[in-house]
Amino acid sequence: MPKLELGLNTASARKVEEIARKVGALLEGDFTLTSGKKSRYYFDGKKLTLSPEGAYWVGKALFEELTKIGIDSVGGVAVGGYPIVAAVAVVSYLEGKPIPTFIVRDVAKEHGTKRQIEGHLKEGSIVAVVDDVITTGGSVSKVIEAVEAANCKVVKVMVLVDRHEGGSDKLKKDGYDFAAILNILP
Repeated sequence: MPKLELGLNTASARKVEEIARKVGALLEGDFTLTSGKKSRYYFDGKKLTLSPEGAYWVGKALFEELTKIGIDSVGGVAVGGYPIVAAVAVVSYLEGKPIPTFIVRDVAKEHGTKRQIEGHLKEGSIVAVVDDVITTGGSVSKVIEAVEAANCKVVKVMVLVDRHEGGSDKLKKDGYDFAAILNILP
């Protein structure tokens, strides 16, 4: 079984790690990842972010990091980032420093507003992008592309878990500030 380790050395990150273990977020078996890669383990971020305690501590861990850099809003990758941005929004409000949030769909809706980006993203904004897990970085890269096409600047990318399979290295090489709350080391 791969090893789950802290990516951030904070009390909130330690709490996230504890809850991830408690809810059984790290699974062993045969899995196909979003990237199409096969894996003998899977981190089910939704087990963590859709639990009341997990949502709070994930939101708190990210809020603590994001308030250090001064962003206008934080956006989530479909589907894993959605509960994360909601958690950051609630925690930021409770802490008296509200951070507006947005979500980015894989493709624009074909009905209603026909938007790809929903929520609170204004042109010219300085933003962070979040997701639950990064492997190759394909999902996060698509979101960054959509946000930058909306004339906004991505200054931080944060995930719950970095699988260390090239995605975070690619983002860093492309000049993005990257951080993970947890790491999985095979």
